[in-house]
Amino acid sequence: MTHAETTVAVIGGGPAGLMAAETIARAGVSVTVIDRMPSLGRKLLMAGRGGLNLTHSEPVPAFFANYGSARDRLAPLLEAFSPAAAIAWCEGLGQPTFVGSSGRVFPVAMKASPLLRAWLGRLGTLGVVSRLRWCWLGWDGDALRFATPDGERTLAPAATVLALGGASWPKLGSDGAWVSRLTGIAMAPLRPANMGFVVPWSERFRQKFAGEPLKRIALTFAGRTVRGEAVATRDGIEGGAVYALSAPLRDALGEVVVHIDLRPDLSHAALAVRLARPRGSASLSTFLRKAAGLAPVGVGLVQEALHGGASDDLCSLIKAVPVRLLGAKPLERAISTAGGVAWDEVDARLMLRRRPGVFVAGEMLDWEAPTGGYLLQACLSTGSAAGAGVLAWLDEQSCPT
Repeated sequence: MTHAETTVAVIGGGPAGLMAAETIARAGVSVTVIDRMPSLGRKLLMAGRGGLNLTHSEPVPAFFANYGSARDRLAPLLEAFSPAAAIAWCEGLGQPTFVGSSGRVFPVAMKASPLLRAWLGRLGTLGVVSRLRWCWLGWDGDALRFATPDGERTLAPAATVLALGGASWPKLGSDGAWVSRLTGIAMAPLRPANMGFVVPWSERFRQKFAGEPLKRIALTFAGRTVRGEAVATRDGIEGGAVYALSAPLRDALGEVVVHIDLRPDLSHAALAVRLARPRGSASLSTFLRKAAGLAPVGVGLVQEALHGGASDDLCSLIKAVPVRLLGAKPLERAISTAGGVAWDEVDARLMLRRRPGVFVAGEMLDWEAPTGGYLLQACLSTGSAAGAGVLAWLDEQSCPT
């Protein structure tokens, strides 16, 4: 076993880890970013395939509300590195941004690769070095142990940032293996967040509509309604509107029913007028398409409900199609992860109370949020906070009271 020393080790090369590294390196402190994958930022690149949602432009109180029970813990961190700061940071990397019609903020390039290249270039200029294909194994006393292509290595940094992500999309690097290495640290179980749900579609619906988008709909569950879009998959349903309700849907016990308004832009009364037109010899699908303006997949949902024994009141059905959910898709297929290191285990600067000098950032902490810019914003904000915490810790060690 060989031994090496570095000033600060950041374990995890995702957005939280890279932001922590940048914050520390800007102060002139040497940083090594360590990741078990062959390259950095792999999940960030995946997130940017459909348009990288950097943050959201909505007012602060509404923005904070998206973090649920972790709101009060995250609020100071989100204020310190705010959505405005994230936009300025992105544009400082030569990536201009724009606000979409939904209030979401995107880089003009609409993908992560140019941003990541510019970011890694900046980190290189700041002197940040990386160690790739290094897998963290835990501690050997106060030293960090790693499995590397050249055998087992140890590092003894003055401070460490753990930014190992959650456990969704493990092939991109975050497999949740760190849970077993944080012995003695209280944490909430890792669970899927922003995930799809299993639906027992009929074979006819599955063959005809798998992969079809449900546009401009509204989903309702437990008194909460969310407008957006979704996608009917072969084994269920997913998409932004589903993700916005995924936490309460996941936490409900057993099978649940979500209701889909296929025409949220029309009132019940206005839709009833349209459906009062004579149907004549038109088939049900043709009538629903012409009179109610439903897309074929919407017609398919109505027919699924009718075949399942739903009321034949078409107007009420279109405004609230019941869809039975059998359960959440597994964690490895989720967009993000709920659960993680309990907030009581870290102080205000995100340092582990039981391991002074070790900080935690990103999805390792116990929080979750819907898609829409909230995920990446919190990763950047907690990474910035952990980096600032490291600098404060190093100052304390060099100038003890």
